[in-house]
Amino acid sequence: MENTLFEKQYMDYRFEEFSNVLKTGSIKSVFQPIVSLKDSSILGYEALSRGPEDSHMQNPEVLLEMAKEYDKLWELELLFRSKSIETLYKHKVNAKLFLNINPSILDSMKFKDSFTDEYLEKYDLCCEDVIFEITERTKIKDIDSFKKTLDYCKNKNYKIAIDDAGSGYSGLNRICNIKPDYIKLDIELVRDIDKDSTKMALVKSMCEFSKLVGSFLIAEGIETEKELKVLIELGVDFGQGYFIQRPKPHIIPIKNDVVELIKNLNIKEKNQYGHNISDICISTISKKIQTLRPDVLVSDVDSIFKENANLFGICIVEDERVLGVVTRNSFYSKLGWQFGYSLYSSKPISLIMQEDYLNVDCDMPIDMVIKVAMSRSKESLYDHVTVLKNSKYYGIVTIKDLIEKTIEIKVNNARHSNPLTGLPGNIVIEQNIEKAICSNENYCVLYFDIDNFKAYNDAYGFENGDVIIKALSKAISSNLRSKEFIGHIGGDDFIAILPHWEVDNSCDNIIKDFESLAHECYDEKDLKNGYITSHNRHGVVERFPLVSVSIAGVTNRNKEYQNVYEVAKESSCIKKECKQKNGSCYSIN
Repeated sequence: MENTLFEKQYMDYRFEEFSNVLKTGSIKSVFQPIVSLKDSSILGYEALSRGPEDSHMQNPEVLLEMAKEYDKLWELELLFRSKSIETLYKHKVNAKLFLNINPSILDSMKFKDSFTDEYLEKYDLCCEDVIFEITERTKIKDIDSFKKTLDYCKNKNYKIAIDDAGSGYSGLNRICNIKPDYIKLDIELVRDIDKDSTKMALVKSMCEFSKLVGSFLIAEGIETEKELKVLIELGVDFGQGYFIQRPKPHIIPIKNDVVELIKNLNIKEKNQYGHNISDICISTISKKIQTLRPDVLVSDVDSIFKENANLFGICIVEDERVLGVVTRNSFYSKLGWQFGYSLYSSKPISLIMQEDYLNVDCDMPIDMVIKVAMSRSKESLYDHVTVLKNSKYYGIVTIKDLIEKTIEIKVNNARHSNPLTGLPGNIVIEQNIEKAICSNENYCVLYFDIDNFKAYNDAYGFENGDVIIKALSKAISSNLRSKEFIGHIGGDDFIAILPHWEVDNSCDNIIKDFESLAHECYDEKDLKNGYITSHNRHGVVERFPLVSVSIAGVTNRNKEYQNVYEVAKESSCIKKECKQKNGSCYSIN
């Protein structure tokens, strides 16, 4: 009896304690930045809630469990969201806000009534700046009703994120049903990914999957530099975690060393010249064409299509928002039957426009747009792509535009690249050296030359000689930053242009990596001897050391160069000095 009384008193106290949190609103909001893993820019902040300090309810999971027990989940989540929005408003931060939402809460009239345009305007927020994170760990009971709620949110321009993807309930199936704007990888997939090849393969496939469905991938729980490096190499779009920044009650900038690290880890192993199709945004080829209001009559649209035979699609726009599209094929399929024209001609175009159409952000790379466009059904495969900026009409791109631009880039790059390494040749090299000279900023031009290469080529053959050249190309590429230019002069000669003078570490690492790769190209006997036997330029048999690399560096630290020829002359003198030394070395003027 005493135990029962004690339990009742404890339960009453527990309920009163929880109820007091709701009454007093004693919740603290903290924010964790979500940053681009391409350029370290901030996408937005995830709002996280904490209960009363020095209390067992400080952990939000404890509060959520109690809310479920007392059937107060709506009230608690409303408090979480309200505090987050109010706190962010006080900080005067113009950024996207990620809010965690339980699916059962999202699918309710209370939710729709609470998130009105008027409510957001009070806090200088608009719908497209709010991202609802739907957890993967909660089961959705009525998927049809839930999808209707999602359609309502998307029509209001709210964005949707799937949280904890890869855990909980039917991950891929839920993504297919929801079609989210963002997919957040579960922490367990990110933790120690640098040590787990299976996780790497899974995340790599998720990167490809997210591109095909038009979503952005966010990695949660990044705690180490090695995890960050792997995620960048795999192509993950955004990241958050303690290594980047812990959740804070105030909005503070990301540390400079983290910003620089992300930029430096974005080493491009592809061609570092001209244009890469993955680096060009769709905005560069989009065109602003005639748009129509939704109240324009179908008969007027018919006249527009007949007057312009080259017009294959029109966007229906109101207040800069694209409500739908009308393509020539879909339009005349509606009007093509016996009574089609008489039925629709006096009706507004909004009645027959396509509300389900492909739209992409103006910053999406062309290669990603191509993948998304080509994944459409046969019926809409060749429809134009609508381009948006900040969810507003920006222009359109036709499939013909995409194909022509892709061919143009590939042909232009092939014309000026070395066929063996794919790196830019002499024309582009000269352009980049001239650009460095004219910039009036610090620069260093590194000239690379393989020592004893002819002897190796004669002894092992041209095919193996090509492998040695590729080894130097790989060693240079893997040790320079994304903004540092690499060119292939021809044969075993390479150029790199760095926008700074601190090149010693890069040179040391290039030498180390090249020698490691080059030694794999020798027979065991020659490697053990430390030399090969070959004919010299006079036809006399001679011993030659193993290949090494000489690096001559020209900077504008003490001298301003006027043109490419002055730089070439200086590097030639420095290279001769390097060639006098045994083994790999570098010298910077």
